[in-house]
Amino acid sequence: MRPGPFSLIVRILITGGFGFIGGRLAVHLAQAGHQIILGTRHLITPPDWLSQAEVAKIDWDDAEVLERSCDGIDVIIHAAGMNAQDCIADPAAALVFNGAATAHLVASACRATVKQFIYLSTAHVYASPLVGIITEETCPNNSHPYATSHLAGEHAVLTASVRAEINGIVLRLSNTFGAPMHKDVSCWTLLVNDLCKQAVQTRKLVLQSNGLQHRDFICLSEVCCVVEKLIDSDHLTQAKIFNVGAGLSHSVLEMAQLIQQRCSKVLGFVPELQHKQCGLDEQPPSLTYCTKNLNTWGISIESLGSKAEIDRLLRFCQNAFTQTKS
Repeated sequence: MRPGPFSLIVRILITGGFGFIGGRLAVHLAQAGHQIILGTRHLITPPDWLSQAEVAKIDWDDAEVLERSCDGIDVIIHAAGMNAQDCIADPAAALVFNGAATAHLVASACRATVKQFIYLSTAHVYASPLVGIITEETCPNNSHPYATSHLAGEHAVLTASVRAEINGIVLRLSNTFGAPMHKDVSCWTLLVNDLCKQAVQTRKLVLQSNGLQHRDFICLSEVCCVVEKLIDSDHLTQAKIFNVGAGLSHSVLEMAQLIQQRCSKVLGFVPELQHKQCGLDEQPPSLTYCTKNLNTWGISIESLGSKAEIDRLLRFCQNAFTQTKS
């Protein structure tokens, strides 16, 4: 175990601990030697994939329950939140949960003297679509309720940090992809996850566009490594907002072609790729998602993990969504 700034066993509460990012973070950090508490709305037993974890039932509307959930916790990773589709369907609920519930959790964490609060936000607070050069100094300008509600949550974390009530850190994640801990996780509308599932189920990769748009794709394993390093660092005193991405964008079409190649390697077939045709004069918009603050603190992201993550995701989809097991 590498406890970094903590002198005792690091107890980490992960809200949304059964979810897409939360589940993978829980397993990764447990393997690093940390003690994991999975936060969830429901009173359930620890999952098979992390049987040694504790489970904490969180009532977001009860301040006393929230504070009890924070007692004895060193680090909170707030991974719970409404996804983009649900936010657009109910913007008011998005603000209540992504914004107000985050503020309530931060307040409870401060009263319980939690040392560190890591909030998983989104790159889409900046704009939609993401184009051009984006740094941590770029002004957020996206009016989508997914973005505005996350900004409200960010504000709660950063305000408490400025007041020196807690070491608050905001991570603005780019387009994350990877294998979840179980198939019922809500992650199959994510582009790469959707394409890998399509490949296994239909042997096709169908894009709804010409695929020229650029995105910054980051694999889930790299996100986990970044979070681990932030927990283990004792010198992060200035930067509080971190862009977390590969720092190198690829077109959607390029990503689909990479999935084709990995399918050939992992599953033994090349899925048919279908996409809308582009005009002769169409140019893909550029995107550079800068991770300056991470780089300043010596935290680098190795995009070489993308192939391994896609391979893992393809195998997961094969086991979860087909009758024939490899």
